[in-house]
Amino acid sequence: MSTESWSERLLGGLRKTSERLAGNLAGLGGTTRLTDEQLDEIEDALILSDLGPRAAARICERLRSARFDEGLDDLRLREAVADEIAAILRPVAKPLDIVAFPRPQVILVIGVNGSGKTTTIAKLAHLFQEQDYSVMLAAGDTFRAAAIGQLQVWADRLGIDVVTGPEGGDPASIVFDAVKRATDTGIDVLIVDTAGRLHNKRELMDELAKVRRVLGRLNPEAPHDVVLVLDATNGQNALQQIEIFREVAGVSGLIMTKLDGTARGGVLVAAAEQYGLPIHAIGVGEKIDDLRPFDPDLVAKVIAGVFQ
Repeated sequence: MSTESWSERLLGGLRKTSERLAGNLAGLGGTTRLTDEQLDEIEDALILSDLGPRAAARICERLRSARFDEGLDDLRLREAVADEIAAILRPVAKPLDIVAFPRPQVILVIGVNGSGKTTTIAKLAHLFQEQDYSVMLAAGDTFRAAAIGQLQVWADRLGIDVVTGPEGGDPASIVFDAVKRATDTGIDVLIVDTAGRLHNKRELMDELAKVRRVLGRLNPEAPHDVVLVLDATNGQNALQQIEIFREVAGVSGLIMTKLDGTARGGVLVAAAEQYGLPIHAIGVGEKIDDLRPFDPDLVAKVIAGVFQ
Protein backbone atom coordinates (compact mmCIF):
# COMPACT_ATOMS: atom_id res chain seq x y z
CA MET A 1 0.00 0.00 0.00
CA SER A 2 1.09 3.56 -0.56
CA THR A 3 1.56 5.96 2.34
CA GLU A 4 -1.94 7.33 1.71
CA SER A 5 -4.43 5.14 3.59
CA TRP A 6 -7.25 3.32 1.85
CA SER A 7 -9.86 5.46 3.64
CA GLU A 8 -8.09 8.62 2.41
CA ARG A 9 -8.07 7.31 -1.13
CA LEU A 10 -11.72 6.35 -0.86
CA LEU A 11 -12.52 9.81 0.47
CA GLY A 12 -10.70 11.36 -2.48
CA GLY A 13 -12.30 9.00 -4.99
CA LEU A 14 -15.84 9.58 -3.74
CA ARG A 15 -15.41 13.30 -3.06
CA LYS A 16 -17.56 14.35 -6.02
CA THR A 17 -20.28 11.91 -4.97
CA SER A 18 -20.32 13.14 -1.36
CA GLU A 19 -20.22 16.80 -2.42
CA ARG A 20 -23.12 16.20 -4.78
CA LEU A 21 -25.21 14.47 -2.12
CA ALA A 22 -24.34 17.05 0.55
CA GLY A 23 -25.27 19.83 -1.86
CA ASN A 24 -28.58 18.18 -2.72
CA LEU A 25 -29.42 17.66 0.98
CA ALA A 26 -28.34 21.13 2.13
CA GLY A 27 -31.01 23.05 4.07
CA LEU A 28 -33.55 20.21 4.14
CA GLY A 29 -33.44 19.53 7.91
CA GLY A 30 -34.05 21.90 10.81
CA THR A 31 -36.78 20.21 12.90
CA THR A 32 -37.18 17.38 15.41
CA ARG A 33 -39.44 15.55 12.96
CA LEU A 34 -39.33 15.72 9.19
CA THR A 35 -42.47 16.90 7.39
CA ASP A 36 -43.84 15.14 4.31
CA GLU A 37 -42.62 18.03 2.21
CA GLN A 38 -39.08 17.75 3.60
CA LEU A 39 -39.10 13.99 3.08
CA ASP A 40 -40.16 14.46 -0.55
CA GLU A 41 -37.28 16.88 -1.05
CA ILE A 42 -34.82 14.48 0.62
CA GLU A 43 -36.09 11.64 -1.60
CA ASP A 44 -35.53 13.79 -4.70
CA ALA A 45 -32.04 14.71 -3.44
CA LEU A 46 -31.12 11.03 -3.01
CA ILE A 47 -32.40 10.12 -6.48
CA LEU A 48 -30.47 13.03 -8.00
CA SER A 49 -27.37 11.60 -6.29
CA ASP A 50 -27.79 8.26 -8.15
CA LEU A 51 -28.95 6.26 -5.13
CA GLY A 52 -31.99 5.18 -7.17
CA PRO A 53 -35.72 5.47 -6.39
CA ARG A 54 -35.96 2.24 -4.37
CA ALA A 55 -33.10 3.08 -1.99
CA ALA A 56 -34.31 6.70 -1.73
CA ALA A 57 -37.84 5.57 -0.79
CA ARG A 58 -36.49 3.09 1.78
CA ILE A 59 -34.22 5.68 3.41
CA CYS A 60 -37.02 8.26 3.60
CA GLU A 61 -39.42 5.72 5.08
CA ARG A 62 -36.91 5.10 7.88
CA LEU A 63 -36.36 8.83 8.38
CA ARG A 64 -40.14 9.41 8.55
CA SER A 65 -40.41 7.55 11.85
CA ALA A 66 -37.20 8.96 13.34
CA ARG A 67 -37.22 11.67 16.01
CA PHE A 68 -34.37 14.17 16.22
CA ASP A 69 -34.67 15.76 19.65
CA GLU A 70 -31.73 18.10 19.14
CA GLY A 71 -32.99 19.29 15.78
CA LEU A 72 -31.77 18.19 12.38
CA ASP A 73 -29.04 20.40 10.96
CA ASP A 74 -27.26 19.51 7.70
CA LEU A 75 -24.63 17.34 9.42
CA ARG A 76 -27.17 15.38 11.50
CA LEU A 77 -29.27 14.80 8.39
CA ARG A 78 -26.24 13.46 6.51
CA GLU A 79 -25.37 11.24 9.52
CA ALA A 80 -28.91 9.85 9.55
CA VAL A 81 -28.70 9.20 5.79
CA ALA A 82 -25.27 7.53 6.26
CA ASP A 83 -26.79 5.15 8.85
CA GLU A 84 -29.55 4.15 6.42
CA ILE A 85 -27.12 3.75 3.49
CA ALA A 86 -24.97 1.47 5.68
CA ALA A 87 -28.07 -0.61 6.53
CA ILE A 88 -28.61 -1.17 2.79
CA LEU A 89 -24.95 -1.93 2.05
CA ARG A 90 -24.04 -4.22 4.96
CA PRO A 91 -25.97 -7.30 3.75
CA VAL A 92 -24.18 -7.25 0.36
CA ALA A 93 -20.62 -6.65 1.58
CA LYS A 94 -19.00 -10.05 1.04
CA PRO A 95 -15.33 -10.50 0.22
CA LEU A 96 -14.30 -13.10 -2.35
CA ASP A 97 -13.21 -15.94 -0.11
CA ILE A 98 -11.09 -18.77 -1.50
CA VAL A 99 -12.85 -21.87 -0.23
CA ALA A 100 -12.88 -24.28 -3.19
CA PHE A 101 -11.79 -27.84 -2.62
CA PRO A 102 -10.31 -29.26 -4.68
CA ARG A 103 -8.38 -26.26 -5.92
CA PRO A 104 -8.33 -24.14 -8.00
CA GLN A 105 -11.20 -21.78 -7.25
CA VAL A 106 -12.32 -20.63 -10.70
CA ILE A 107 -13.50 -17.01 -10.96
CA LEU A 108 -15.07 -15.93 -14.25
CA VAL A 109 -14.80 -12.15 -14.67
CA ILE A 110 -17.27 -10.51 -17.01
CA GLY A 111 -18.15 -6.95 -17.99
CA VAL A 112 -18.50 -4.67 -20.99
CA ASN A 113 -15.40 -3.50 -22.82
CA GLY A 114 -14.09 -0.33 -21.20
CA SER A 115 -15.33 -1.19 -17.70
CA GLY A 116 -11.79 -1.73 -16.45
CA LYS A 117 -12.26 -5.51 -16.48
CA THR A 118 -8.73 -6.56 -17.44
CA THR A 119 -7.08 -4.12 -15.02
CA THR A 120 -9.46 -5.26 -12.29
CA ILE A 121 -8.41 -8.88 -12.87
CA ALA A 122 -4.78 -7.86 -12.25
CA LYS A 123 -5.76 -5.96 -9.09
CA LEU A 124 -7.79 -8.94 -7.89
CA ALA A 125 -4.82 -11.24 -8.51
CA HIS A 126 -2.64 -8.88 -6.47
CA LEU A 127 -5.20 -8.87 -3.64
CA PHE A 128 -5.11 -12.68 -3.53
CA GLN A 129 -1.31 -12.68 -3.63
CA GLU A 130 -1.34 -10.42 -0.57
CA GLN A 131 -3.36 -13.16 1.16
CA ASP A 132 -0.69 -15.73 0.19
CA TYR A 133 -2.75 -17.49 -2.47
CA SER A 134 -1.15 -18.67 -5.70
CA VAL A 135 -2.89 -17.21 -8.77
CA MET A 136 -3.08 -18.01 -12.47
CA LEU A 137 -4.84 -16.00 -15.20
CA ALA A 138 -6.62 -17.18 -18.34
CA ALA A 139 -7.05 -14.84 -21.34
CA GLY A 140 -10.54 -15.89 -22.39
CA ASP A 141 -11.28 -12.59 -24.15
CA THR A 142 -9.79 -13.80 -27.44
CA PHE A 143 -11.61 -11.27 -29.60
CA ARG A 144 -9.37 -8.39 -28.60
CA ALA A 145 -5.64 -8.79 -29.07
CA ALA A 146 -5.20 -5.79 -26.76
CA ALA A 147 -6.93 -7.65 -23.91
CA ILE A 148 -4.60 -10.65 -24.30
CA GLY A 149 -1.52 -8.41 -24.42
CA GLN A 150 -2.67 -6.34 -21.46
CA LEU A 151 -3.27 -9.43 -19.34
CA GLN A 152 0.18 -10.77 -20.26
CA VAL A 153 1.82 -7.49 -19.19
CA TRP A 154 0.05 -7.57 -15.82
CA ALA A 155 0.89 -11.25 -15.31
CA ASP A 156 4.58 -10.55 -15.96
CA ARG A 157 4.48 -7.65 -13.53
CA LEU A 158 2.86 -9.80 -10.84
CA GLY A 159 5.09 -12.79 -11.53
CA ILE A 160 2.23 -15.18 -12.31
CA ASP A 161 1.36 -17.44 -15.24
CA VAL A 162 -1.26 -16.58 -17.83
CA VAL A 163 -2.76 -19.08 -20.25
CA THR A 164 -3.33 -17.50 -23.65
CA GLY A 165 -4.35 -18.60 -27.13
CA PRO A 166 -4.47 -17.04 -30.60
CA GLU A 167 -6.58 -13.96 -31.26
CA GLY A 168 -10.03 -15.14 -32.31
CA GLY A 169 -9.41 -18.57 -30.75
CA ASP A 170 -11.90 -20.64 -28.79
CA PRO A 171 -12.22 -19.27 -25.22
CA ALA A 172 -13.50 -22.62 -23.91
CA SER A 173 -10.34 -24.45 -25.02
CA ILE A 174 -8.17 -21.81 -23.31
CA VAL A 175 -10.18 -22.19 -20.11
CA PHE A 176 -9.87 -25.99 -20.39
CA ASP A 177 -6.08 -25.73 -20.69
CA ALA A 178 -5.93 -23.22 -17.84
CA VAL A 179 -7.94 -25.36 -15.41
CA LYS A 180 -5.82 -28.44 -16.21
CA ARG A 181 -2.59 -26.51 -15.75
CA ALA A 182 -3.82 -24.83 -12.54
CA THR A 183 -4.94 -28.20 -11.14
CA ASP A 184 -1.68 -29.93 -12.06
CA THR A 185 0.47 -27.20 -10.51
CA GLY A 186 -1.60 -26.76 -7.33
CA ILE A 187 -2.79 -23.20 -8.02
CA ASP A 188 -5.30 -21.78 -5.51
CA VAL A 189 -7.11 -19.28 -7.74
CA LEU A 190 -7.72 -19.21 -11.50
CA ILE A 191 -9.12 -15.89 -12.76
CA VAL A 192 -10.64 -16.05 -16.24
CA ASP A 193 -11.08 -12.98 -18.45
CA THR A 194 -14.08 -13.20 -20.79
CA ALA A 195 -15.32 -11.28 -23.81
CA GLY A 196 -17.22 -8.10 -23.08
CA ARG A 197 -19.44 -7.81 -26.12
CA LEU A 198 -23.04 -6.90 -25.41
CA HIS A 199 -24.28 -6.04 -28.90
CA ASN A 200 -25.03 -9.71 -29.50
CA LYS A 201 -26.40 -11.17 -26.29
CA ARG A 202 -27.13 -14.56 -27.85
CA GLU A 203 -23.52 -14.98 -29.01
CA LEU A 204 -22.19 -14.00 -25.60
CA MET A 205 -24.64 -16.31 -23.85
CA ASP A 206 -23.65 -19.24 -26.08
CA GLU A 207 -19.96 -18.59 -25.50
CA LEU A 208 -20.32 -18.37 -21.71
CA ALA A 209 -22.51 -21.49 -21.70
CA LYS A 210 -19.77 -23.37 -23.59
CA VAL A 211 -17.14 -22.15 -21.10
CA ARG A 212 -19.36 -23.30 -18.23
CA ARG A 213 -19.85 -26.75 -19.81
CA VAL A 214 -16.10 -27.20 -20.24
CA LEU A 215 -15.48 -26.10 -16.65
CA GLY A 216 -18.18 -28.46 -15.39
CA ARG A 217 -16.52 -31.44 -17.05
CA LEU A 218 -13.27 -30.71 -15.22
CA ASN A 219 -14.80 -29.60 -11.92
CA PRO A 220 -18.58 -29.82 -11.32
CA GLU A 221 -18.36 -26.89 -8.88
CA ALA A 222 -16.74 -24.51 -11.39
CA PRO A 223 -17.06 -21.66 -11.99
CA HIS A 224 -17.18 -20.95 -8.28
CA ASP A 225 -17.77 -17.22 -8.86
CA VAL A 226 -19.06 -15.15 -11.77
CA VAL A 227 -18.01 -11.59 -11.02
CA LEU A 228 -19.35 -8.61 -12.96
CA VAL A 229 -17.06 -5.57 -13.19
CA LEU A 230 -19.03 -2.30 -13.32
CA ASP A 231 -17.80 1.16 -14.21
CA ALA A 232 -19.25 3.62 -11.66
CA THR A 233 -19.05 6.49 -14.15
CA ASN A 234 -21.91 4.81 -16.06
CA GLY A 235 -24.31 5.66 -13.23
CA GLN A 236 -27.75 4.15 -13.79
CA ASN A 237 -26.54 2.38 -16.98
CA ALA A 238 -24.51 0.13 -14.69
CA LEU A 239 -27.81 -1.18 -13.31
CA GLN A 240 -28.93 -2.18 -16.82
CA GLN A 241 -25.66 -4.10 -17.20
CA ILE A 242 -26.42 -6.03 -14.00
CA GLU A 243 -29.84 -6.92 -15.45
CA ILE A 244 -28.40 -8.18 -18.75
CA PHE A 245 -25.39 -10.04 -17.37
CA ARG A 246 -27.43 -11.63 -14.60
CA GLU A 247 -29.63 -13.07 -17.34
CA VAL A 248 -26.87 -14.22 -19.71
CA ALA A 249 -24.13 -15.20 -17.27
CA GLY A 250 -25.60 -15.94 -13.84
CA VAL A 251 -23.67 -13.20 -12.05
CA SER A 252 -22.85 -14.14 -8.45
CA GLY A 253 -21.19 -10.89 -7.32
CA LEU A 254 -20.03 -7.39 -8.29
CA ILE A 255 -16.89 -5.29 -8.32
CA MET A 256 -17.36 -1.55 -8.83
CA THR A 257 -14.47 0.30 -10.48
CA LYS A 258 -13.59 3.90 -11.39
CA LEU A 259 -15.15 5.39 -8.28
CA ASP A 260 -12.44 8.03 -8.46
CA GLY A 261 -13.42 11.16 -10.33
CA THR A 262 -17.12 10.40 -10.70
CA ALA A 263 -20.11 11.99 -8.99
CA ARG A 264 -22.07 8.77 -9.47
CA GLY A 265 -20.81 6.61 -6.62
CA GLY A 266 -24.36 6.52 -5.27
CA VAL A 267 -25.06 3.81 -7.85
CA LEU A 268 -23.42 1.38 -5.40
CA VAL A 269 -26.39 1.92 -3.11
CA ALA A 270 -28.89 1.58 -5.96
CA ALA A 271 -27.30 -1.72 -7.04
CA ALA A 272 -27.34 -3.08 -3.48
CA GLU A 273 -31.00 -2.17 -2.94
CA GLN A 274 -32.27 -3.29 -6.35
CA TYR A 275 -30.36 -6.54 -6.84
CA GLY A 276 -28.93 -7.60 -3.47
CA LEU A 277 -25.92 -9.19 -5.18
CA PRO A 278 -22.72 -9.43 -3.14
CA ILE A 279 -20.37 -6.49 -3.67
CA HIS A 280 -16.93 -8.02 -3.30
CA ALA A 281 -14.62 -5.07 -3.82
CA ILE A 282 -14.36 -1.51 -5.11
CA GLY A 283 -11.64 0.31 -7.02
CA VAL A 284 -10.68 3.96 -6.70
CA GLY A 285 -7.66 4.34 -8.95
CA GLU A 286 -5.23 2.91 -11.46
CA LYS A 287 -2.56 1.60 -9.08
CA ILE A 288 -2.27 -2.15 -8.49
CA ASP A 289 -3.40 -1.82 -4.85
CA ASP A 290 -6.34 0.47 -5.63
CA LEU A 291 -8.84 -2.38 -5.27
CA ARG A 292 -9.95 -3.36 -1.78
CA PRO A 293 -12.71 -5.43 -0.17
CA PHE A 294 -15.96 -3.49 0.17
CA ASP A 295 -16.38 -1.83 3.60
CA PRO A 296 -20.08 -0.81 3.84
CA ASP A 297 -19.84 1.47 6.88
CA LEU A 298 -16.86 3.41 5.56
CA VAL A 299 -18.42 3.77 2.11
CA ALA A 300 -21.75 4.91 3.61
CA LYS A 301 -20.01 7.63 5.64
CA VAL A 302 -17.96 8.80 2.67
CA ILE A 303 -20.95 8.91 0.29
CA ALA A 304 -23.00 10.88 2.83
CA GLY A 305 -20.12 13.27 3.49
CA VAL A 306 -19.69 12.57 7.22
CA PHE A 307 -16.29 10.81 7.13
CA GLN A 308 -13.43 13.09 8.10
